[in-house]
Amino acid sequence: QVRLVESGGGSVQAGGSLSVSCAASGVRYWRNCMGWFRQTPGKEREGVAGIDIGRSSTLYADSVKGRFTISQDSAGDTVFLQMNSLKPEDAAMYYCAAGPCTTAHLGRPAYFYWGQGTQVTVSS
Repeated sequence: QVRLVESGGGSVQAGGSLSVSCAASGVRYWRNCMGWFRQTPGKEREGVAGIDIGRSSTLYADSVKGRFTISQDSAGDTVFLQMNSLKPEDAAMYYCAAGPCTTAHLGRPAYFYWGQGTQVTVSS
């Protein structure tokens, strides 16, 4: 069993920055990789960034490359998403996810556990 607790998020003007965090607990195998997804009403949940906890390799959606950074703490128990140069289209509910994959992933099937989400609002 894995528990994921997100924090951070909030509201910011376009061009600003926000960060979100995800505190993970539970069996390490089931959180070998972790990721951030986002979803807006009526749309599919999309992968934003993923990280392989063991190797610290990362993967980003094209829409956020160069603006978002995913990282982890030294224990691999907390994953961060630093979001810079935010755009109105980045506004969404952001979800943390964990799975047993051995490389960073952006695909939903790779993830077995999900947090409850934290809202990010970007005003133009």
